[in-house]
Amino acid sequence: MKIELYIAQLLYRYQCVTVPGFGAFLTEIQSAQLLENTHSFFPPKKVISFNTHIKNNDGLLANHIAQAEKTSYDYAVSAIEYEVLNWKKTLQENRSFSIKNIGVLTLTAENNILFTPNEQTNYLAQSFGLTSFVSPAVKREAALPKPELTFEKSTFVSAAASVVIEEEKPVFNFIPETRERSPYLKYAVVFVIGLAIAGSIGYPMYQNQIASETVLVETAVQKQVQHKIQEATFFIQTPIPAVTLSLKSEKEVETKMPYHIMAGAFRSEANAQKRYNQLIAKGFKARVLGINKNGLYPVLYGSYATFAEAEKEKDSITETDNPEAWILIQSL
Repeated sequence: MKIELYIAQLLYRYQCVTVPGFGAFLTEIQSAQLLENTHSFFPPKKVISFNTHIKNNDGLLANHIAQAEKTSYDYAVSAIEYEVLNWKKTLQENRSFSIKNIGVLTLTAENNILFTPNEQTNYLAQSFGLTSFVSPAVKREAALPKPELTFEKSTFVSAAASVVIEEEKPVFNFIPETRERSPYLKYAVVFVIGLAIAGSIGYPMYQNQIASETVLVETAVQKQVQHKIQEATFFIQTPIPAVTLSLKSEKEVETKMPYHIMAGAFRSEANAQKRYNQLIAKGFKARVLGINKNGLYPVLYGSYATFAEAEKEKDSITETDNPEAWILIQSL
């Protein structure tokens, strides 16, 4: 089970998502930014960090997986443990591990985990539909030039004194200035309006997409489970005598050893007994369970008390005997 999808879904809603036994992803809201030297604008976003010291199971991730997969809480916890084992193994082998849409984990020389977040995904739901953009510089218009003053001479003649008086009147000559409007202004207005429309329409579409993806995941899981249950029926000529099993001892084993490696499930009890005899002959501690709710008789390679023991034995069985072997987790 890939748990990256469920971690990403929770990062939209919570500030801390803990992966039990591994670490916690923390989010912090960062305000919108403006880089004046490049005229770049960035919307508000959630910045993701990783803390290796927070490892306790707070139940958030396991409960979310159990509800999404429609399974038990214990099964979800086991699935997380299995995924964490794979993460640690990949880190030790490759020294680096990428978690889709979240970031990259790198193992340093001191065996410390260094986390580099994915800058392409914004987990702040309020910023959905908003992207960074570059705006051209705004040109400031210069102040209007002062009008030029010229003087026009006027001549007055006084009849009494016969004196000619010349008077200068100021004449204001305004030089019209042609203003150039920035061709980018109208594009900027259209861009802002487009962002507002995209945000109002895109967010509901995003919610519908998340719901559709969740339904697809649930359907795929159900198909896989049904595929594992349906096994080919063995046709035999000679009937095999039935074996009486002790129900009391089986219940005790199932309680103490809830992790079973499945060899198959058969509609015919005789076919189940034949498969059981084959496994016993190969040296496995095989068992046949009672008929289940689907009318099948499950046949087991063996049962184990811990998931780690069952996983180790399953890897050996898939390499040497049956590549289709899988682990069944019995609810306590």
